[in-house]
Amino acid sequence: MSSVYARQIFRSCSASLSSRSLARPLPSSFPCRSTVLNAKRGYSETKSTSAHEEQKKDESNDEPEKEAQPPCPDTEKLKAKEAEVVDLTSRLRYLQADFLNLQRNAAREKEQTRDFAITRFASDLLETVDVLALALKSVPAPALAAETAPASEPLASSSSSKTDTPPPKSAQEYLQELHTGVEMTQRQLLQTLFKYHVKPFDPTGDKFDPNRHEALYQAPIPGKEPGTVLDCQKPGYMIKDRVLRAAQVGVVQDIS
Repeated sequence: MSSVYARQIFRSCSASLSSRSLARPLPSSFPCRSTVLNAKRGYSETKSTSAHEEQKKDESNDEPEKEAQPPCPDTEKLKAKEAEVVDLTSRLRYLQADFLNLQRNAAREKEQTRDFAITRFASDLLETVDVLALALKSVPAPALAAETAPASEPLASSSSSKTDTPPPKSAQEYLQELHTGVEMTQRQLLQTLFKYHVKPFDPTGDKFDPNRHEALYQAPIPGKEPGTVLDCQKPGYMIKDRVLRAAQVGVVQDIS
């Protein structure tokens, strides 16, 4: 019985000791969990801030290195090719403009060659036209309009001879027929020249132009303006807008 009582006393003592130890507060030397967490958080923030600053410093240090780096050779080649393309494009445009001008000039020269190909031939024909004109002028108009008496008919032995032979013509009728033939020849020749843009012009009464007129003489004519064309001896001829032959004229003289 004494052993049982001793055990109960021991248990009670151990229970009181355990309750006192649990009720005693912790010493202030041990930090709490929240303090430890705050300390860890502050350390991590300080560490991240310092890491960010170091990264900025590294970037600032890298920038001058990048600037100091020499340009890429591919970039220089690309710029050189672009400049070459611009140069070739400008040259191509100049060549295209020159080619268009050459085409226009060639077409104009071809047209002029076609239009003025008969210049020498037409100049030679003008002499023939002048001769025909002189032949027509040699017969005065009253001679052509004069009426002549019909020629006396010769006596014929038979009526058959009268019907077979035409009645004779007078010299006046022959002259009129000759004049008509020459006039038709001249008209036909001028029409042929017109087809090739060869046209005559008579500058009588116009102002004297040394580019189109050839002065043969000068005469003082009262009442007429000096320097005007008085008379046209030979008409001038134009082939399109070019003078084929200058007109031979007389000019009013200035007597002041």
